[in-house]
Amino acid sequence: MNRFALTLEFDGTPFQGLQRQRHGPSVQQAVEEALFRIAGETVTLNSAGRTDAGVHALAMRCHIDLEKDITPFRLMGAINAQLRPDPIAVTACEIVPDDWHARFSCTGRRYLYRIVNRRAPLALLRDRAWQVSPALDADAMHRAAQVLVGHHDFTTFRSVHCQAADPVKSLDLLDVERVGDEVHIHAAARSFLHHQVRSMVGCLKLVGTGTWDKARLAAALAARDRAALGLNAPPYGLYFVEAIYPDSREESQ
Repeated sequence: MNRFALTLEFDGTPFQGLQRQRHGPSVQQAVEEALFRIAGETVTLNSAGRTDAGVHALAMRCHIDLEKDITPFRLMGAINAQLRPDPIAVTACEIVPDDWHARFSCTGRRYLYRIVNRRAPLALLRDRAWQVSPALDADAMHRAAQVLVGHHDFTTFRSVHCQAADPVKSLDLLDVERVGDEVHIHAAARSFLHHQVRSMVGCLKLVGTGTWDKARLAAALAARDRAALGLNAPPYGLYFVEAIYPDSREESQ
C-alpha cells in the first residue's frame, strides 16, 4: 500500500464543491471514480481544504492510499486521462510517508479572491472573477483589511452552516492590491471558517465603494454576529492557492 500526494488544479464551475455531495457532482467524486477505473480500488480522496460550489483551485493538495503498484508519473498521467473532459488536472504526484496527511499535516492555507473592477461585461473571466462596476479604492480596502488580521472571534464572518467548533481563528495575512482593472485580495491562515474569506471580501468591497469605512468593518468584527455582515462575496472569484506543510512550501502556479 502506497500513499500518494496529489496536487489538483480545477475549475469549480460545474461542481458542487470539492467534497462529495448528494445533490450534484463534486471534484472528489470525479477523482475517486477515475481512480476506480484505473486501479479497480475504492479509495478516498483526502484534501487540505474544502471548497464551495463554484470555487476554484490552483494547487489543492490531497492524498490517497493505493494498493496498485504504479509509479507516481504513470498514476498522474492515468488520472488525467480518465478525468477528461472534466476541468480537473493533477499537476503533481509523489509517494509520501504513511503518516503524512493532506489535511492534518497542513500548517497553512492561502486563498486569492479576484475582483474585476470595470463596467464592460466579462468575456474570458466569466465565472472566474467577481465583476464590480463602481470604482474601488484598493488602498482603502487594504488599510481596512488590517483590522481583521490577528487572533479574533470571526463569528460575523462565518456561515450559519459552519461546522467548526470554535469561531476564533488567527488570520495571518489579508492584503489588497490593484492589478490593472483587477483587485486581488490575498488571505492566509492556518485554517478558515466556512465562508470566512468570501464574507471578508464582501465587506471589503463595501469599503472600496465608500459605503463602509475602516471603523465600520472593525465594528462588524467586534459584533460577533452574522447579522452585522454587510455582504457575502460570490464563490466564483475565489481560488485555493496553496497548502503549506512543515517540510516544504508548495508554490502556487
